[in-house]
Amino acid sequence: MSAHKGIETPSSPFRRGYLAFGVAAALLLAGCVAQRPAPEPVDEVIRCKPAAAGDALVGSWLSVRKQTGVAGELHTHILLNQDGTMSYGEQLRRPRTPPQGLAETGCWQREGQSMVMRTLESNGSPVDTQDPIYVNRYEIKRESAQALALTGPDGVSLNFKRMPPDYRLPW
Repeated sequence: MSAHKGIETPSSPFRRGYLAFGVAAALLLAGCVAQRPAPEPVDEVIRCKPAAAGDALVGSWLSVRKQTGVAGELHTHILLNQDGTMSYGEQLRRPRTPPQGLAETGCWQREGQSMVMRTLESNGSPVDTQDPIYVNRYEIKRESAQALALTGPDGVSLNFKRMPPDYRLPW
């Protein structure tokens, strides 16, 4: 100890112990937070497969529904192109409030009595194509020239009516 009672000097064993502990803790934390190299990007090029000639799903479809627990109406527009590309838009409309929405693009295909949509871009940004959240399977319950009924992956029934090819959700 120094001549001053209760004051540690830099050379005291007590002070060196704190310093050594602090350096060891800093090194340990640095090792824990050291960043791993980013995983190699997957250069998976997803190509949409064209629909079969005359497939009744090809077209522009609109569903308007109310959902329990959601104030307002949900407007869902799906544009299924012959070349296998799709666009999906969902908009929540409430009185006196600007609409809120989601806009996705990607690929679609028919698999038996199901329609599978794979999102490649969401709200204009590329998505992680390895993430299963961007692949949605809808069970086809009914289809005709003017109507389409699907059951979504969450069990929600969607009833669509055919719209003109140039229809878009108003933003």
